[in-house]
Amino acid sequence: MKNATIVTVNKDRDVIFDGAMAVSDKRILAIGKTKDLEQQYADAKKTVDCDGKIIFPGFINTHNHLFQTLLKGLGDDMVLKDWLATMTFPAAEYLLPEDCYYGAMLGCMEGIHSGITTMVDYMYPHAREGLSDGVMDAFKELKIRGVFGRGCMDAGLDFGVVPGITQKRDEIEKDVVRIFEKYHNTEDGRIKVWVAPAALWSNTEDTLKMLWEITNSYNSGFTVHVSETPFDRMATEALHGCAGTDCLEKLGILGENVLMVHCVYLNEKDIRRSKYYDLKVSYNPVSNMYLSSGLAPIPQLLNAGVTISLGVDGAASNNGQDMLELMKTASLLQKVHTLDPTVITAEKVLEMATIDGARAIGMEDEIGSLEVGKKADFVIFNPYLSPKAISVHNPVSTLVYSSTMQNVESVAVDGEFVMENGVITVVPDEGKILREGQKAAENLCKRGNITNRGAGHRWKSIAF
Repeated sequence: MKNATIVTVNKDRDVIFDGAMAVSDKRILAIGKTKDLEQQYADAKKTVDCDGKIIFPGFINTHNHLFQTLLKGLGDDMVLKDWLATMTFPAAEYLLPEDCYYGAMLGCMEGIHSGITTMVDYMYPHAREGLSDGVMDAFKELKIRGVFGRGCMDAGLDFGVVPGITQKRDEIEKDVVRIFEKYHNTEDGRIKVWVAPAALWSNTEDTLKMLWEITNSYNSGFTVHVSETPFDRMATEALHGCAGTDCLEKLGILGENVLMVHCVYLNEKDIRRSKYYDLKVSYNPVSNMYLSSGLAPIPQLLNAGVTISLGVDGAASNNGQDMLELMKTASLLQKVHTLDPTVITAEKVLEMATIDGARAIGMEDEIGSLEVGKKADFVIFNPYLSPKAISVHNPVSTLVYSSTMQNVESVAVDGEFVMENGVITVVPDEGKILREGQKAAENLCKRGNITNRGAGHRWKSIAF
């Protein structure tokens, strides 16, 4: 790649104008001025002229429920408790491996089009065998960097959990170990397995401790929803006698490999404990807005020195998988809440989407910035593909505040283009997958008796 503006997000946050980057064997060989690298790598097998374009590190999405791509638009105008009970849980009960495959294909394809190179999927509890495998097949086919969190529930019936998606502790343990043994660090390390208990309030102490033991035995990660809503804290306290980081401390689930999701209702003690134990946070502003859950205390967490990453969340609580939309929302929501335009900058949001995202999943030495020796995960951004992005004066501001998915021209993972010139290159026919995904979505709704769609959707106007 040559003649580009390269936003490295390295330690010095260097931005190289008229820059070039050499890639070989999945890693970055060199970064510098075009005139210097052109001479050094005159015999390069392939050269991409990026005149007028910007190269960013690949974006890292730290929270998702990929199967929910099949449920877009079905959870509108509901609070979390009703959203779970009336739509999401019933759909999860009827999931088939094929649904999980198409949901993951749709979600990852949309993610790639918005520059996502690393996707953390927080899979729901398993109503039947093989659901994880459908997601893994999509990860492998699309060659995205995938972190798969195996979800589970063995409690929570008093709080609306559908019995069909609960499992006994021994069943959970058996399948979690199977998934680790079959998939962890496969595809040359591109696919990793984590554990992802659905919530603290929907799992017993015994199961949570078992999952934590497995996590550490495989040198892996543990991600869990924490303090998403007042209901979340209430239900967690009812089951465990405490909520938030108090509960994690009671269970001994602490350390740099714990990624807490949402964290909207963390208190001051939670924030101090998060820094003390190096607990990471996935900030999901679009989902929190969609479900009217509230606003995470991001400025306070940042001031405390807590690592904050970004998550699009499942498409049933976002209706999209657009990382660019997420970045803009992540900043503007905090600005309007605090009435302080300086509270989060465009540069900080980009850090959350790149190097801080890498740190949140324990991969900051491999991805998250464009540096010699790191994996060659990057995005080529072409401002001329959409009038929204013109004029460009500050490349990071353009990305965060003035861009669309149309501007993401090419995306590479491990130095290989998975999307080039706006076309995903690792599948033969994107359109066919979209059509098959639509069929899978319709069939899932029929099996789950979800009628809030098509002619069954009731028009809802604002009521005064």
